[in-house]
Amino acid sequence: MEFTAEQIAGLINGEIHGFSGVTVNTLAKIEEGHSGALSFLSNPKYEEFIYTTQSSICIVNRSFHPSKDLPETLTLIKVDDAYQCFAKLLELYSQLNKKAPVIESPSFVSESARIGEDVYIGAFVYIGKNVTVADAVQIYPNCYIGDNVRIGKGTILHPGVSVYHDCILGEDCIIHAGTVIGADGFGFAPDANGVFHKVPQIGNVVIENNVEIGSNTTIDRATMGSTRIKTGVKIDNLCQIAHNVEVGDNSALAAQVGVAGSAKIGERVMVGGQAGISGHLHIADDTKIVAQSGIPSSVKKADTLMGSPGIPLEDFKKSYFGFRKLPFILSKLQELEKKVKELTRDDEPN
Repeated sequence: MEFTAEQIAGLINGEIHGFSGVTVNTLAKIEEGHSGALSFLSNPKYEEFIYTTQSSICIVNRSFHPSKDLPETLTLIKVDDAYQCFAKLLELYSQLNKKAPVIESPSFVSESARIGEDVYIGAFVYIGKNVTVADAVQIYPNCYIGDNVRIGKGTILHPGVSVYHDCILGEDCIIHAGTVIGADGFGFAPDANGVFHKVPQIGNVVIENNVEIGSNTTIDRATMGSTRIKTGVKIDNLCQIAHNVEVGDNSALAAQVGVAGSAKIGERVMVGGQAGISGHLHIADDTKIVAQSGIPSSVKKADTLMGSPGIPLEDFKKSYFGFRKLPFILSKLQELEKKVKELTRDDEPN
């Protein structure tokens, strides 16, 4: 589809500098722009590219004033926040690319399943007994939806997502390819001989509204009760959320984060990539955990933690400064030991 600068400016309350009738039909980074493309500039580090870009339209902040001539083919749309406005356009672009409502064949939908209006169900999808799929849901090919699952309005399941029985997904969630929701928690009890016996996992997973979960993430069902991902949570690719975990509203977990069983993560917590959180502890609201940190005990007050075990960031920086000086300190210590030995020999009687 093509859009004019005038149409785009109307959507984002922008001010046009250039030709209002110029059209675009795709999006591109400013450094990779070409004729017919729409780009944006918000970070000053990329300003150099606006003077050479081939994009037809570029969204910029109202505060932007070019320091040299712009390409004659470039039209600017000035807005209060270029990044936010471009994100809004990306969302609109994504909506335009939504799948048309249809149940593709072959797929299996149980007779007892309840399917809402404007639903897309791709080929090779399995939908089990008593499943509820609300309006405007999109389920891409090769997904598995177990018995008694409930999926809220507007939620999107990308290819190959598996949702085990009895789990609940809220409204406007996005679950990316390969994610598994509701597999058994890692529950085993050793007997007197050290042989592990499986503990049945009879709970479920509850994902609230406006949650996004990246590709190949796993969220285990609770032993009893629910593993719960609360409203607005964002989870990256390749994360592991164990049984009975709770992740509070609007928290964000980056790639390869692991959260052990029954941990309770507060609201607005940010966890960097490859961090690990031990089980049965609580992370206070607004805590920040730096990438590759390990958290072995509860965090009672919001802080920025780094290291393993995680300690306050400023303490970690001081400790690391000392660690980096260890080779120098060891060298000086060896010199002192040598001098002490020499002095000791000089003091010995002949």
